[in-house]
Amino acid sequence: MGVVADSLDRAGQAAFTRSIPKSAGAQMRYLVRQQKDSTKAVASLLGISQRTVERYVKGQIKTPKAALAERMKTEAQRRWQPQVRKRARERAAAQTGLVIETRARFGFTAAPGTTDDGRMRRITQHLPPEFAGWLLAAQDAGATEAELRNLAAEGLQEMYFKDSGGRAQGLLVEFTDIDYIDVSL
Repeated sequence: MGVVADSLDRAGQAAFTRSIPKSAGAQMRYLVRQQKDSTKAVASLLGISQRTVERYVKGQIKTPKAALAERMKTEAQRRWQPQVRKRARERAAAQTGLVIETRARFGFTAAPGTTDDGRMRRITQHLPPEFAGWLLAAQDAGATEAELRNLAAEGLQEMYFKDSGGRAQGLLVEFTDIDYIDVSL
């Protein structure tokens, strides 16, 4: 995934009401339950053998290697509390909007006589529910990282640089060289 998509996923995880299972066995059992009790599906998902999955479920193996532990944690987080995540996303799209904090290079296309040289800026901006809805709907529809980045740039352009339509009418913003981006629902 990309930086914008990962940041949107982390924002959804911030809404969790309980923490994910901690031990390797508990995470593996959770993944097996999520895959309709199919150890074969979990093995394929994690890139390990079905027998290894069965051993984790039975408690015969307790400590995974670092790479497997990270994959297990990532897959468990991706599936944890889907209804809580869904409600938080719906609330952001309908009522509260979201906050984007980023450090990236912003370049401009504007009227003649203005500078269009990009420069690094650190911006924290609240986007209203309209922009949040577009961004979250695009992610749900499987938008590419470039499409998500363009939607985020459009939101920042309208709310930060154009001040909700109050200035810089012809301004177009380019959002590149993202150092970091953090989204809060």
